Amino acid sequence: MIPEDEHYMRIAIAEAGKGEGRTSPNPCVGAVIVKDGQIISKGYHKKAGGPHAEVNAINKVGESLVDATMYVTLEPCNHTGKTPPCTELIVKNGISRVVVGMTDPNPLVDGGGVAFLEKNGVEVIAGVLLPECEAIIQPFIKHITQGIPWMIMKGGISLDGKINYKKGESGWITGKESLLEVHKIRDKVDAILIGSETVRIDNPSLTTRYPASKGKDAVRVIIDTHLCLPLDSTVFQIESEASAWVFCSEAASVEKISGFRKSGVKVTAIGVNSDGVVLRQVLEALGKAGICSVLVEGGARLHGSFLKERLFDSACLFYAPLFAGDDGVSLVNGYNAGERDFAVSLVDVGYKRVGEDMMVTGRFHYPSDSNF
Repeated sequence: MIPEDEHYMRIAIAEAGKGEGRTSPNPCVGAVIVKDGQIISKGYHKKAGGPHAEVNAINKVGESLVDATMYVTLEPCNHTGKTPPCTELIVKNGISRVVVGMTDPNPLVDGGGVAFLEKNGVEVIAGVLLPECEAIIQPFIKHITQGIPWMIMKGGISLDGKINYKKGESGWITGKESLLEVHKIRDKVDAILIGSETVRIDNPSLTTRYPASKGKDAVRVIIDTHLCLPLDSTVFQIESEASAWVFCSEAASVEKISGFRKSGVKVTAIGVNSDGVVLRQVLEALGKAGICSVLVEGGARLHGSFLKERLFDSACLFYAPLFAGDDGVSLVNGYNAGERDFAVSLVDVGYKRVGEDMMVTGRFHYPSDSNF
């Protein structure tokens, strides 16, 4: 590795970020081509089924790539899927050096791309800025290895841990800057998931909205065990390119299921337990549909159920500098730690000021021995 490798890999990571939330079930990948100490091309994977980052970068170049170096956040593919192998194109164009952020966790690729390149005389350096390259495709890694999406807890809460001011009523806690930040997150996930109580109270649209332009809408997923929500709820009627998907009990009304489906809402009936529909089955269905990341926006019972079943992967919580009081509903309902040693916690915690609010992010850590 040379000193410049990390510099150019950071640029490739920035390229990869342009495709975040738009490539599932594929990973977002960025590529940079350097020749004679100058960047001559950049590219990223824009959508599933489209050209990969390496192809987009190569196709932009109007000059010879002989003896050039390519920086790519993820190991180039060596198999034919919806697109031809990127490794063959790299060799064909005479690129002599490839710097890889991380090898591909996909069993179809893992190590095969690097081996092909080396076999054909290309120098390969792997593992440059590995943690950063892994971080940007965590949803893909989980989906390709476990078959279920990366689950994100989201909440806007007061200093005393409340998500509203009075049970059963909508009440805005955080500021407008946090709202904009939430829409940025929505723009980068494949689906947003809420419970039926949140629909009843807030009647949300769950779309992505920016002041100047409209972002990408995520699939709207609603957990409604008894399928009691009215079909005229905004979440089912909003005009969007993204679909609405309801999970309910197998005992739900066949007539009502038919009515929802006729209106274009996807309905899946699954098993239930004491907390409602079996969340693991929900995640498996979403995974089979190619959904790699899900933002869980509540409510409190749903957050509690995900915690109890250890299904959350990361959190993005917005704390407002106010106290909501005793009548408000807590962020989580139905989960009890018992004591500190048994408490679910966050690691790799990050803090960001958002207007007057504080955004707290981190990955979930589940104790190995707990009283769940």
